[in-house]
Amino acid sequence: MARMSYLSSIERYHEYQEVIQSLLESILMSVEDNLAKGVDIEPLVKKFPFLELQYYLDELGQQSGNNLCFKAEYKRTLAQSGHQQDLSQRPYFLQVKWNNETCFTDPYFSIATKKVCLSVIKALRNPQADTFYIVLDVCLTQLIEFVMGDSARVKMAPYFKSGYGIIIGCLFCLVLFLVSCVFNDIYGLINSIPDSFDPLQLFSIIIYITLALAVFDLGKTILEEEILMHKDIFRHSSTRRTITRFISTVLIAISIEALLTMFKAALGQAEFLIPAIAMMFAVVGLLIALAIYVYLGAKAEHLLLNARRQQKSQ
Repeated sequence: MARMSYLSSIERYHEYQEVIQSLLESILMSVEDNLAKGVDIEPLVKKFPFLELQYYLDELGQQSGNNLCFKAEYKRTLAQSGHQQDLSQRPYFLQVKWNNETCFTDPYFSIATKKVCLSVIKALRNPQADTFYIVLDVCLTQLIEFVMGDSARVKMAPYFKSGYGIIIGCLFCLVLFLVSCVFNDIYGLINSIPDSFDPLQLFSIIIYITLALAVFDLGKTILEEEILMHKDIFRHSSTRRTITRFISTVLIAISIEALLTMFKAALGQAEFLIPAIAMMFAVVGLLIALAIYVYLGAKAEHLLLNARRQQKSQ
């Protein structure tokens, strides 16, 4: 649920590079037309929220005028700066000088915004036939979210995180309650040792500990998967990872319960033998089903990636 990581952003950029460059080139043409007509580009900025900065370079690579900043959080630091900045050695300026076409940088970490961004530069001519260059900086993460139609979900992410946070808090409160029951039972067990000792009371304590462990592991899994880590819902591997971790937690809990039930049967309570065997079969069935799911999911994703590579190579 967290924002896209650097690695995911780069992977997605290379996957949709042609689409991204085509989109940025069309946006740059729209900006150029609006500038020629003297039309405000604010509606364009609202339509494409990934735009960050716009500035101009002269023929020598010197910035003409201050930055035009489209992000409110950067206007204080970036809007009144940049004039006469020497950018003549930047790779995108050298590239556009060499081939005189619209050029795109590789993704890089922006010193100005402290985020991964992408720059597009294009040569223009003013009425006096002088050449100058227009540069647009865009936020790579927001650009990929826009291209993939994921912007609306990202806006709702804080509300989703709040809901998951409430659920996780309830789970951890339940863990604390189970742990308190464990300590109470241990205290009662210690006090009852001089008079009478019931071996089965140990199993009730272990059951509470097992439940606390399972619930804690479930809450930890939800916390990591849905709040702390980036989860790419467009990749099967992310969903497969979440399901695998959840089923693994269930498997551990059922396995411990089956073992405890088997111990009860071994201590003379024969009525627990059949439930213990049934739980063992359930564990084996879940394990086999999980193995089949992981294998088929990985194989399907491998075939899908190979098909995309072949399509891209063609």
